[in-house]
Amino acid sequence: MLRCLLRCWHPILLSLIVTLLFSNSVIYANEEREESPSETAPLTLDTDVEVPEAFWRNIDSESVEEVPTTAQTPAPPLEPPPVKHITLMLDWYLSPQHAALVIAKERGLYAAQGLEVEIQSPADPSIAIKLLTAGEVDLALTRQPLLHMQAHNGAPIVRIATLIETSLTAVIVAGEEQAETENTLAGLHYGYTTGEGRDLSIPRLLPRSVQQTDDFTPPINLHFDPIRAMREGQIDAVADGFYHYLPQQLATEGINTHVIRFDELDIPRNDGLVVLANSDTLARRADTWSRFVLAVEQASHWIIDNPDAAWELLISAHPVLDNDINANAWEDILRRMALSPAALDSRRYADFETFLHKMGLTDETLPVSRLAVDPHTL
Repeated sequence: MLRCLLRCWHPILLSLIVTLLFSNSVIYANEEREESPSETAPLTLDTDVEVPEAFWRNIDSESVEEVPTTAQTPAPPLEPPPVKHITLMLDWYLSPQHAALVIAKERGLYAAQGLEVEIQSPADPSIAIKLLTAGEVDLALTRQPLLHMQAHNGAPIVRIATLIETSLTAVIVAGEEQAETENTLAGLHYGYTTGEGRDLSIPRLLPRSVQQTDDFTPPINLHFDPIRAMREGQIDAVADGFYHYLPQQLATEGINTHVIRFDELDIPRNDGLVVLANSDTLARRADTWSRFVLAVEQASHWIIDNPDAAWELLISAHPVLDNDINANAWEDILRRMALSPAALDSRRYADFETFLHKMGLTDETLPVSRLAVDPHTL
């Protein structure tokens, strides 16, 4: 019985005995030093203490030498997760409205999320969504109205983030601002660059009765070159021009213009610039999109907190942006940036679906979940 107890408890007993022996030795040494201050007594264990022979027999060399591996060598460092490469195609050429995407890259915010984002500019703005649906790019930019229209055409696309919360396009009309009437607007020759101008603003500018007259001049497709068409006198107005840039660009050509905002045409408010993902792979890549949007959000907050430094970083990374037109637009663009890019205004998307249906542009209203999601909630 005693042997069994010793076998089970010998590690603990050994520890206690060693502690006692060490304590006795220390006390003995201290006493010696107090009696003979000039002498230094060596610290030794008292070897006269008797230990039962049975105790030592039950201690084998294996149990004494067994030491956890982690105590002998430090754990190897964890390897960083593999970097995921993402291709993002802009809606058109690079401009200050894309600042959050650029700043996130320049400040290493994508890298901190384990992402490497390649930003591409399309040769033709109409191909960004086509490449996204074909899986040739991972993300693409567009405007909310175009998202609705393409989704109704069957494109597997969904909004995962908002970069600019208000429309960036408007009707750009040649000539000085004046009191516009339905008759004056209906008498203009219009051009458009996308389905947004053709299907949304032009029908609000040109009543059906006007379009059915014999002398009616149909709007023309400008093929993304409104400046040439305006300069050559082919049109009087652009139905969907970027109001931060186009009026200033036309002014350098000696053409004065004024702007008619879409809300003056009773077009519902909509997101001016959104990031799209392929809805067919949304669930599988939800974590990647959540990390991407988080990096963009961090960039947006840094831009708002440091607008001057952000501008300098932007033009340093892309000197082509360093011009008076972009500099003059910078402050207004800052006011329109989304500080919570993932946040989804479901009412805004539902209202726009209702608007399209009432205009007769769609046969049904799609659920908001088909059009837009918050990637953090997937």
